[in-house]
Amino acid sequence: MTNYEKQTDFIIASLLGEAGLDFTFNGSKIKEVEEALKTASKRGTGKQGFPEFVAVSGEYLIVIEDKADPTKQVKYVDPNSPKTLLMDRSSVTDYAENGAVFYARHIVENTRFKKVFAFGCSGTERGRMVIRPIFVSPKMIMLLPKVQDFTEFSKERINAYYGKKVLNSKPVEQVELEQIISRAAALHEDLRNYGNLGDTEKPLVVSALLLALANTGFHTEMLIGSQENGTTDGDKVMRYLSDYLTQVQVQPQVKKDQVLDQFRIVKNRPILSAVNARLGKTPLRYFAEYLDSNVLTAIRNNHPEDVLGRFYGEFISYSGGDGQSLGVVLTPKHITELFCELVEIKPSDKILDPTCGTGGFLIAALSNMLNQIDEQCEMGKLSPKQRDELRKSIRKNNLFGFELRDDMFSIATTNMILRGDGKSNLICDDFLAQSSMVLQQYCCTVGMMNPPYSQAKNKATEHLSELKFIVHLLDSLAEGARCAVIVPQSTMVGKSRMDKLDKAYILEHHTLEGVITLNPQTFYGVGTNPVIAVFTAHQPHPERKYSKFIDFKDDGYVVFPHIGLLPTERADERHRLLIDCWRHNRPASNNFMVQSTVEAGDEWLHSFYYFNEAIPTEEDFERTMADYLSFEFSMIAHGRGYLFRKEEV
Repeated sequence: MTNYEKQTDFIIASLLGEAGLDFTFNGSKIKEVEEALKTASKRGTGKQGFPEFVAVSGEYLIVIEDKADPTKQVKYVDPNSPKTLLMDRSSVTDYAENGAVFYARHIVENTRFKKVFAFGCSGTERGRMVIRPIFVSPKMIMLLPKVQDFTEFSKERINAYYGKKVLNSKPVEQVELEQIISRAAALHEDLRNYGNLGDTEKPLVVSALLLALANTGFHTEMLIGSQENGTTDGDKVMRYLSDYLTQVQVQPQVKKDQVLDQFRIVKNRPILSAVNARLGKTPLRYFAEYLDSNVLTAIRNNHPEDVLGRFYGEFISYSGGDGQSLGVVLTPKHITELFCELVEIKPSDKILDPTCGTGGFLIAALSNMLNQIDEQCEMGKLSPKQRDELRKSIRKNNLFGFELRDDMFSIATTNMILRGDGKSNLICDDFLAQSSMVLQQYCCTVGMMNPPYSQAKNKATEHLSELKFIVHLLDSLAEGARCAVIVPQSTMVGKSRMDKLDKAYILEHHTLEGVITLNPQTFYGVGTNPVIAVFTAHQPHPERKYSKFIDFKDDGYVVFPHIGLLPTERADERHRLLIDCWRHNRPASNNFMVQSTVEAGDEWLHSFYYFNEAIPTEEDFERTMADYLSFEFSMIAHGRGYLFRKEEV
């Protein structure tokens, strides 16, 4: 065995261990598998066969063949149609996938194991190795997408992988999202048909009813239309809504009044409180019953940030098709959670989102910090009393947000209340109009932002550019604060004169840690190619610092028709690769990550700094020479041979 082969084996063994898989090298500890391998020689001699690794994960067996040479990964019957493996003696001996399938078929035929994942692996560098799973059973051989490691095949996750990739069943996330979309679509239509509500009014009515329903004293049976004393269903909703805002201590009074003012539509729109002949009840009661049974129950019992966030998102997506009539682009939950990891949030952090919209970043940060507190308590580092005090303090003192629009501010407040507070420091005001010196007094150690896009149309509006928001946010944070923003790629290019000045200012006063190019479908339906830029505030960018530029367009998320962006089985491994490279400097090819010094005039994007590090192969040389000779022959044939004559000196 060569050193390269040993290196490949070592990497595979490490990846198996990281996935928590108990494995055997060159054989199996399972008696019947070991017996079967005694006649599994790949050369057809009937003697012992030795797959590199064998492991068990639940009811599944894992068989691995690896090669150090990447050209020995696989051999197909038809190289132009990579669907069927060639299973002759030479192929199963010399190629990783072919050999793995050979062993898997032999085991399926001679043991009780009828579900085997065969892996063909090749390469000698972690992170660049090819790892291909192939499912083998008595009825099929199914080639599956390549993976980065074996995490999806751990005991805890292999059933889900089998269901999604082999049985092609829908992931739980997709089923849940389909239900949410269906509920949002139905309520969207009903709000229009029975309430005569416009796009910007619908989320406000929904928010008002959710807050009233959160008041334990409120019951939908109370909504019976106008009464003799003149009380309407709208009056009742507003009363219980107002009482609930008092219960959860929305202060000061001016903030409570500001929120209530946005919700007065439920009281001031007579059609909502009048009994509808078709419904046999008032629209408010119908909407409240629908929300209570289809949305609020899910919020209480399951994943509140998923359900409510998706529900709001669907309402906005129905408003004008892409949400633009509301002027809001909601950040997907997997991105808000990624922000928390990129800036490495701690329970002691204070978070500022200056354009908070519906509160997605603040909610993700709150959830992350509270989870860390709970984990510390479970490990005995905190007493239950200390945990409760810290949780209360975080909700009250550690979250700060600005939102310019009254309606979105009210929705953000609702969002935070329904998640157990965190709304204390939400302010309805223009962030750009605030003094950075005053905001620094908040001592915020983390900034997160998805600013309004494409507002800088000309000189009169150039102060509204995405870079202006970034500069003001960085200036407003505490020294050494971590900051992450999601903006269009064009922001990092900096085409205008003012953009170039802003980029130079950032490097002079702050540090650019790196930029991650995201999946173009991240904001599905909006048509923006986004990036995440990460900074450190109030620390001038060192001249020789190497910032990280990552191409994360392939993030494992795909668009499902009529549903939207959802994770595939590759999403977790792609996420781990990103975090390992970002936090722990995991080696990666240049087509994934480039580290470089930066200048203000550079395009702060992976595509700007990328260079092809692959050494041209003999085939590349021959192909290039063939192209050149074809070009030369064509030019001579068309009377342009003079182009290739050497000039006499």
